[in-house]
Amino acid sequence: MHLLKWLYPGIGFKRWMFCFAVGVMLVSLGLALVFNYKYLDAIEEEIFRAVYTFWGSYNYTVTTAMGIFIIVLGTVLMLVATRFVVRSLIMILLPNKSERLVDLIYEKRRLAGGPNITVIGGGHGLSVLLRGIKSATSNVTAVVTVADDGGSSGRLREDLGIVPPGDLRNCLVALADTEPLMEKLFQHRFTAGKGSLSGHSFGNLFIAAMTEVTGDIEQALNESSKVLAVKGRVVPSSRESVRLDAIMEDGTIVEGESHIPEAKKRIKRVRLFPQEVKPVESALEAIRTADVIILGPGSLYTSVMPNLLVEGVAEEVIKSKAVKIYICNVMTQPGETDGYTASMHAKAIIDHGGRGIIDYILVNSKVLSEDMLEHYAKEGAYPVEIDEDAISALGLGLIKADIINENELIRHDPEKLAKSIMNGIPFEHFSGL
Repeated sequence: MHLLKWLYPGIGFKRWMFCFAVGVMLVSLGLALVFNYKYLDAIEEEIFRAVYTFWGSYNYTVTTAMGIFIIVLGTVLMLVATRFVVRSLIMILLPNKSERLVDLIYEKRRLAGGPNITVIGGGHGLSVLLRGIKSATSNVTAVVTVADDGGSSGRLREDLGIVPPGDLRNCLVALADTEPLMEKLFQHRFTAGKGSLSGHSFGNLFIAAMTEVTGDIEQALNESSKVLAVKGRVVPSSRESVRLDAIMEDGTIVEGESHIPEAKKRIKRVRLFPQEVKPVESALEAIRTADVIILGPGSLYTSVMPNLLVEGVAEEVIKSKAVKIYICNVMTQPGETDGYTASMHAKAIIDHGGRGIIDYILVNSKVLSEDMLEHYAKEGAYPVEIDEDAISALGLGLIKADIINENELIRHDPEKLAKSIMNGIPFEHFSGL
């Protein structure tokens, strides 16, 4: 009975199925004529009789040509019918994209065949990378830090007892394949007045509400992904409420991710509180099944490192046979990585996570303009020096590429990053790339 519903009036399905059936019959008839089957039905006999009457004799060439014509006609009918059947369905499911049907199908298939990439990090840099990666593969998972305690995320975390949604929201939007208005809505931040909504973004509130409705942050992200038509997955590294602390070289301890850069001291090590933090199992599974694991880009100690301190995350990365890439920051970060070279960034990750956590380090090779250098120098930020000998001493491969966009600020460029990762790394042992 369920199948009979396809015959309901108004669906726009029956006529094209009938057209397809006529095409099948025509192709069958044409094949019979071409191959001169001994046992032909009455219709085919009439065709032979008409050919004999017109030519005065049996002409197999004419019959074959007629058969080929009928085959072509039947094939055209089948293709047209198939196109309109699929289009009828697409117009209902994706009304605004029905004209791009072929492009949608091709893109979906191409991206589905891409490598499994797991990106670990947080902050603005992670969302920038995801915008580029989603054009190369839909098999991407973003494992996102839950240590943010500032701004809207910090307030929702304190008021509702949920993991901070800000970085999760940015990653969802970065991987989204949705209308610009929907993206703008999720990123909209309330500014009017001094009420309780002031400073909150709609996307943060949406994720918070979805978390309360579903009772689980991971499920909330899955449901939010459907709204935004996300290519890939976004998962938190942990469901637990954690705090990031920094132990400074002078022995002092700074509590809270947002307070670490404010201390203006050199960081010796960071840690989570509580120290034993359970991971999200799907995050570990994404690491185990990855062909490529990417750390960063983003703030070294406050975006990348917190994920590696969650139980099992660093260990799974080290055990993985995937290609492991660390995308180094272009500029030093005041109060966090002052005076750091590229090798010092990588060594900090190795010291916290263990040897084998990085295979390659990707650094920017583009020369920065003097105007940009002067602008950043006023803020105490300088280009990260590429110390090749020290990088080699760590046993890491070095990849230098132009990966930035210099408009108003120096930012990683999504397309350049994706291209460098997909084409610029020697993936000898992974034939899928």
